[in-house]
Amino acid sequence: MGKKDIGDWRKRIDELDARLVELLNERSRCVGAIGRLKRQNGIPIYQPEREREILERVQKLNQGPLGNEALKRLFERILDEARVVEQETYKEEDS
Repeated sequence: MGKKDIGDWRKRIDELDARLVELLNERSRCVGAIGRLKRQNGIPIYQPEREREILERVQKLNQGPLGNEALKRLFERILDEARVVEQETYKEEDS
């Protein structure tokens, strides 16, 4: 097999992006379920200790080339959006 050209690499990136979208949505469905359980049990949405654990765990799993700080920033955004999903779950159940 010959060398990959830019089109081959972009096709691979498009495939990976599709998987990322699928995984992020699956994660969000889990977050929604957790949000419902938190509401039922009177647990606050924001749990900084849990978020610290997640950030530490993903950095330990990191094998690069993405640096730990970059990975941390990405996951901070994911966690921010997860809180939005949880808040929406709270609102849905209040309706």
